[in-house]
Amino acid sequence: MSGVLVLQGGGPFVANDELDRRVLAGVDRVVMLPTADAYEQPQAMVAQAEAWGERLGITVEPLMVLTRADADHGAASIVAAATAVFLAGDSSSHLRSVLKDTPLYDAIIGVLDRGGVLIAAGPSAAALCDPMTDPRGGAVAIGLGLVPGPALIAGSESWPTEQLERAHSLADTPVVDLPTGSALVRTDGDWEIVGDAVVHGELAG
Repeated sequence: MSGVLVLQGGGPFVANDELDRRVLAGVDRVVMLPTADAYEQPQAMVAQAEAWGERLGITVEPLMVLTRADADHGAASIVAAATAVFLAGDSSSHLRSVLKDTPLYDAIIGVLDRGGVLIAAGPSAAALCDPMTDPRGGAVAIGLGLVPGPALIAGSESWPTEQLERAHSLADTPVVDLPTGSALVRTDGDWEIVGDAVVHGELAG
């Protein structure tokens, strides 16, 4: 994959403007999917994204993929025409169940293959990894596998100590404590650590 993958600890559209400006330099449109907030307030997430776009001078195109039925060829065609995609929301398990083995997920991977930018924040970032951490108890599960290890503990500053320890002990891959405002950025197979992320183990390319 020749594109830029950004995994943010949290605070989508509010806590990472400096990094977002850098990785999106030259991009004028971002397709934003609030999929992982389908059962919360996806429209509120869209409003945050649009305000962020105004600050950064970027047009935000919301793609309201909230169920697996939405992740069809129509949604895939919109993503296929994009150079940047942003995944946001708090349910990693819902994002995984909606995207896994769909034309839309193939299109998202295609953005990276074409040299574009994929940003995922919070639990949405965790869902792209395999294993995927579950903030509800610290367990690990099968994720989407775009990043085969590390397991991300997104928003780690809000996790109780016992949940952090459980996630560390259960994952059989490197684990990254990724607090809000921090990120991992992969470019040409190399990882950059931004902010206060703590890596337990070694990141593979």
